[in-house]
Amino acid sequence: MTSFKASMLVALPLYHLLILLLVLTSFQHATKLVLADEKLIEQQCHNAEVPATCIQCVNSDPTAIKADKVGIAAIVINCLSDNVETLAKNMSSMASTVQDKSLKSMFNECTKGFLEARRDLSTAMKELKKKNYDQTNLRVRKAVTPELDCKNNVVDKIKLAVLQLPDDVLYTMRVYEELTNAAMRIIDRF
Repeated sequence: MTSFKASMLVALPLYHLLILLLVLTSFQHATKLVLADEKLIEQQCHNAEVPATCIQCVNSDPTAIKADKVGIAAIVINCLSDNVETLAKNMSSMASTVQDKSLKSMFNECTKGFLEARRDLSTAMKELKKKNYDQTNLRVRKAVTPELDCKNNVVDKIKLAVLQLPDDVLYTMRVYEELTNAAMRIIDRF
C-alpha cells in the first residue's frame, strides 16, 4: 500500500507539470497568433495618412484577431458607419438648437448628407462582401463628400455667425476623413 502512495506522490507533481507545459504551449501559440494579426493590421493600416487612427479603429473590434485583409477593410467601414451616425446626430442636434435660419438649414443639409453617406457605406459593405472592390472604393469615396462639403460650409458660415463647432464634432470629422483615407488605401491594395 505504501508503494502505491509513493507512486501517487511522484505521479501527481508530474501530472501538474504536464498540464503546466500544455497551458504554456497553448499560450505561446495564442500569443504568436495575436502578434501575426497585429502585423497584418499594421501592414494594412501602414499606408494610411494616419495609421494610428486606422489601427485604433481595427483594434476596437474583437473580430480583428481573426480578420484577413478584407475583414480589416470591413472593420474600418464599420468604424466609418459609426462615425457618420454620430455626425448625423450631432448636426441634427445643432440644427435644433440654433436660432439663425441659415445655420439651421446648413446643419439640416449636413444631417441629410451624413444620412446619405451612411447609405453609401452600407452599399460599400455589400460590394465588399461581393468582392467588387472598385465599387466598394467608389462608395467609400462618395461617402466622404458630404462630410467635406459640410465641413467647408460650416466653417465658412460659423465664422460669420461667431459660433464654434464643438471640439468633439471637429474630432469626429477629422477621424472620419482619416478612416475614409485608410479604407480606400486598404481596398486599393486588394
